[in-house]
Amino acid sequence: MAFGSKQLFTDLNLIIPRGDFFCLLGANGTGKTTFIKLLLGKEMPTDGKIELAAELHNAANIGYVPQFRNIDANYPLSIQNFVALKLSNSFKPWLSKQEKSQVAQALELTGLTAKQQQVLGKASGGEKQRAYLAQAILKQPELLILDEPTASLDKTAKYEVLETVKRLNETAGTTIIFISHDWVLVSKYGKHYLEFDNGQYKTGTTADLGGK
Repeated sequence: MAFGSKQLFTDLNLIIPRGDFFCLLGANGTGKTTFIKLLLGKEMPTDGKIELAAELHNAANIGYVPQFRNIDANYPLSIQNFVALKLSNSFKPWLSKQEKSQVAQALELTGLTAKQQQVLGKASGGEKQRAYLAQAILKQPELLILDEPTASLDKTAKYEVLETVKRLNETAGTTIIFISHDWVLVSKYGKHYLEFDNGQYKTGTTADLGGK
């Protein structure tokens, strides 16, 4: 992939297995975001091709959790209602029985059932990020992309979020792509990795990284 004379990476050849916990590494500007855009069809490769499993051609089967975004303390929606916003493309002002079930399941999977009436603006950093995660998994996606979701969280909150993601990976078989600079989290939770470095790349198992 290149932009003008800037070559981000070349001869990149790899497979991300279904059910993997795949970590995407590298300094800012090395190509991590572009790689995700290529997977999602938002960019076209300069050369070569990308093949996706058939179910990933349906956008509903891909979930995305952004970097931590600060929500004002006065934000009025409850965690439950915030998660349900993703279903608000219906013309009806209320949720169907099936939609209520989807929200309840997402809250349960992310450990937020007991906190669902908590006003999101007053929630902790870890709870807010798990609310984003609950939104992303409402429709039980096959692939979940996490864009540095723990970058602004304290140590306890980081592990809360990643333990939740780990459960999704192990119990639901959700394929994870985790973008991070945190080597401790990568080595603890990841299975395979791709690291970009000045136009080059390395890939392998996270065990290969050692104490990097």
